Amino acid sequence: MTPYERVQNALHGKPVDRVPVIFWRHFRPEGSGEKLAELTYEFFVQKFALDIVKIMPDLPYPMPSGNFATAEDIKNLPVFDQNIPLFQEQLRCVKALRHKIGPDYPLIITYFSPLTIMMRWIGKTAAPEVARKHPEAFLEGLQTIARTLQQVFAAVIEAGVSGVFFSCMGATTAHFTKDEYAVFGKPYDLVALEGAQRGWLNIAHIHAEPDQFGDKIYFESFLDYPVSVLSWSDKVTEPSLHQALALTDKCVMGGLYERGAATIGGADAIKSEIDDAIKQTGSRRLILANGCSLPDDVDEQWLHIIREHAGR
Repeated sequence: MTPYERVQNALHGKPVDRVPVIFWRHFRPEGSGEKLAELTYEFFVQKFALDIVKIMPDLPYPMPSGNFATAEDIKNLPVFDQNIPLFQEQLRCVKALRHKIGPDYPLIITYFSPLTIMMRWIGKTAAPEVARKHPEAFLEGLQTIARTLQQVFAAVIEAGVSGVFFSCMGATTAHFTKDEYAVFGKPYDLVALEGAQRGWLNIAHIHAEPDQFGDKIYFESFLDYPVSVLSWSDKVTEPSLHQALALTDKCVMGGLYERGAATIGGADAIKSEIDDAIKQTGSRRLILANGCSLPDDVDEQWLHIIREHAGR
């Protein structure tokens, strides 16, 4: 099968010659879309021949000036036009990669959700308290970010990506309650994702801290998201891959612990993780992947073993 055929079959629960596989780490493109395209192509295609090419958020959403100490700082966030230089560099990256890989190779681009962006600006611990203290201003700020992302998503899909990898922080017991996420998270996730509706490979990633065991993600809050795939760190938090397949008819993405064997080795432990993921799912509706980004200095010998064992 080609990567396109393999991923399409996985999405629809059809047989595959082997499970699709992807893993990722960050790059340092120094603000250049062309450079990010080169680094991405080298890693995902030339070096590891992965089934999905993933543009990392290494040209991030621009942080406005201000310290976000007051409700006014949050309420008056600037509305960014998709024509600002940073978003244009993202488009250059997309177009350069699509030209290199051809029309069918699955290509996704990573973005953070509106709430994730706010949490990264304000601080993971401080953001929930700010949201509770200044809910109206917080919601207005989220709406501004969501509308900006909606435009950007439509533009990158038009430029050639197959979908967005939409990383959602805050949907865990470590930060907001489930009811709070229904107010501060989900509505603005859905606004942003309206811009990605023409994509066929949209993925919602439910973020949990890789080394923070005991947190529970609000998995069921994402079951009706307009995406084809649900991603999470299944080695850190429930549900397991097997449990998830009983909860949703979407494809699931996981199986590799991003701070485990994929990072520290060795070969037997890596093969055990892969075999367990395949056993849990019967190779159906599974994209084998790490639950969160691998360390930038990961020893690539372990990545070669993942690729070889998954591709057997």
